Amino acid sequence: MKFNITIEIDEEDGRYVVECTDLPGCLSEGETLKEAIENISEAIVGCLKSRLKVAGEQLKIPSFHHKLDISLDITGTTYV
Repeated sequence: MKFNITIEIDEEDGRYVVECTDLPGCLSEGETLKEAIENISEAIVGCLKSRLKVAGEQLKIPSFHHKLDISLDITGTTYV
């Protein structure tokens, strides 16, 4: 999967602030550009895990015989 991120330099302390624009609320930062990108990668994984957990908890599976197609909504506002 590919995710879009934006990177800005905080003018006060010079740290890199990164946001994953595909996952609202998924932010991170780092002292170096490399550290900031590594941190947002971990944050993206954490956001996805959290959203999938919440979606799975809300899932109500009806009885079925052969095949069931389910769509999970992971656009909730629960973040790690």
